[in-house]
Amino acid sequence: MTKKNKYKITIIFTLILFLLCGCNNNELPKPEVTEGLRGSFGIDANINESTIDSYLQRDDTVYYDMRMLVDEADYENIGGDSYLSGFIKGFEVIPYPLLCTVKDLPEEVGTGYTGKTLYTLTDDGDYIANYEESLEILEYYFPKDKYIFLMCGGGGYAGMTKNMLVALGWDENKIYNIGGYWYYEGENNVQVKDTEDGEVTYDFWKVPYHNIDFTILHEVTK
Repeated sequence: MTKKNKYKITIIFTLILFLLCGCNNNELPKPEVTEGLRGSFGIDANINESTIDSYLQRDDTVYYDMRMLVDEADYENIGGDSYLSGFIKGFEVIPYPLLCTVKDLPEEVGTGYTGKTLYTLTDDGDYIANYEESLEILEYYFPKDKYIFLMCGGGGYAGMTKNMLVALGWDENKIYNIGGYWYYEGENNVQVKDTEDGEVTYDFWKVPYHNIDFTILHEVTK
């Protein structure tokens, strides 16, 4: 085989790999916080509710919606929904309130969930593990060798999750706060809320939901 033919075969092989992989593993823009109120939540300026459809189904990325199925906080008071009324296809749901203490919610929504959590966020900003398995669970759901896309209803829980992960050793440049489902108008909307004959129901069976069973975990002795 001539050197020229070998070169042609190499080019063809490279093109085949590109067609098979598409742009799935292209490097992402570094996280860049947007301006204004959305920036206070840490919502990304480039990858957010408006652009997320272009970044779905990546092999190098995990996708998580951080809401509860039914939140004890009254998000209707700020134009949201305390029920998980829908999600973006490809996102799995793991509630931030089960991962860590919820702090600094808007006064209008109340205190929210106050039950058991993997971590306690202290007034000094430290994250204290409540269970021996706490870090292992985080590393399982949020692998450090992947990009991590986070969202919730309005962007708050997603921002809190990123803050926690970064504080515990994750690379901040691989974690993106995509923003809020309440503002999503793309083509991958999975509706959970259903209204029929004036009655509202929620088809939670559609939700790829990850619960945390605290009864099987081992509490840290303090």
